[in-house]
Amino acid sequence: MTGLAVMENVRRYRAIASLCRQAAAFRPIQGSSLLAQAVEWEERAVAELERHFNCSPGTGRSTDPPSNNR
Repeated sequence: MTGLAVMENVRRYRAIASLCRQAAAFRPIQGSSLLAQAVEWEERAVAELERHFNCSPGTGRSTDPPSNNR
């Protein structure tokens, strides 16, 4: 998947998470469920970025060896 496609997916996932949080503010009865959904969408966004950049979960560092291109 290209970098642009990944970023578009991340943008969409975060937009959905934002909508869930906004809906939770106006629907107190469903609030906890909507906030849980927002967390799930944010986790999807992070997972998408980690897959794209081949990061080890939790380290924030690339698992690829450094390049000697100068």
